[in-house]
Amino acid sequence: MQDHHVERLHALDAIRGYALLLGIVFHATMSFIPIYSGLLWPVHDLHRSDALSLTFYVLHTFRMMLFFIVAGFFGRLSLGAKGRRPWLIDRLKRIGLPLLISWPIAWGLCSGIYIWGAMVMRSENNFRRHLWSGLPEVPFLHLWFLYILLLFYVLWLGTIALADRHPRARDRCAAWLDRLVACSVRHPAGVLLLAAPMTLALWLTPRWRMWFGIVTPDRSLVPPLSSFFIYALAFGLGWFLHRQRGLLDTWRRRWLPNLAMAMLFTALSLWIVGLKARSIPVYDDTAKAWYAATYALASWFWCYALMGLALRYLDHNSATRRYIADSSYWLYLVHLPIVMALQVAVASLDWPWWIKFGIIMTVGLGLMFASYQYFIRYSFVGTFLNGKRQREPAHRIVYESPPRAAAPQGTPQQ
Repeated sequence: MQDHHVERLHALDAIRGYALLLGIVFHATMSFIPIYSGLLWPVHDLHRSDALSLTFYVLHTFRMMLFFIVAGFFGRLSLGAKGRRPWLIDRLKRIGLPLLISWPIAWGLCSGIYIWGAMVMRSENNFRRHLWSGLPEVPFLHLWFLYILLLFYVLWLGTIALADRHPRARDRCAAWLDRLVACSVRHPAGVLLLAAPMTLALWLTPRWRMWFGIVTPDRSLVPPLSSFFIYALAFGLGWFLHRQRGLLDTWRRRWLPNLAMAMLFTALSLWIVGLKARSIPVYDDTAKAWYAATYALASWFWCYALMGLALRYLDHNSATRRYIADSSYWLYLVHLPIVMALQVAVASLDWPWWIKFGIIMTVGLGLMFASYQYFIRYSFVGTFLNGKRQREPAHRIVYESPPRAAAPQGTPQQ
């Protein structure tokens, strides 16, 4: 998904790659959550895990918000480098076509795995909810983020085109939003500017299952308003951060206190809702309000902290991190059927959960990275997803001539 024709920002590239990899971890935990009713998943493991349930909970508070912040930042960066029409064509090619091609394949494979999971569990499962029931019901699976990104791109370009008709109002509005974003980042209490609207969106969510946080917009062409608004807020923050890149330094300097606040509000959220996963909707408006506020603050502080942590320690070139960033898009596109199949394969084994989870992650990531390295990285698919790259000969460093004179004996040549 990285555009190699624009500047490469190592810290933000790393964040985007790791956010997608955390998505693989996130889905790998789901068969171990100590709940089944209401959870749309093909199988539930014989050995449940509170630790993996907590991992699922924490990852869901920030993972996709963090991704959309970076997507907004890089979106404006790429738009400035390409221009509107080429940028939209590029987004349709790199986002729209992978969605169009990957979705029917993933849906077919996952549908078969749901049937297999029902056979393993020997009980009725939620497979029927996974089938078509009219145009509004489209099971996007893990690819929903591509659909949401496309909606953001189209809406953003439409907003820009409309604003260009009224340049004075556009400039005043942009200046006001710049001040708002700067305050949200620089002021110690500025996070409230983002947490307050997110709190309201969560509180207004119909039949909100509080423990599961932000509703995943994966089942309809018309996404839930609350989650669409929250992710649009994150995308917009990233977009306007690119207008004031100096604000990133504030996050870099404050990553540790932001991390402490993220952990504090996560603990408060769990204190309110409980450690055990619950799928029952909550109708108590007071309880919903308190929980929505603590959850929103936890989410934004996690984003602030992890952005700052990456800017502090990952803001330099690394071949390993660059490889992970480049491969993460492919890994995320293909991971769900692989993870689900491995979950079904080990679900009924009487082994400890940590061994089975380790097998799912090790075998799954091994297959995904191998497929990227040997079939995707230098192929037309790799060019399609990440841009063209040249294969480096394995012997290049050994036979490369020194620039002027040979290095002294015993000194390695660069």
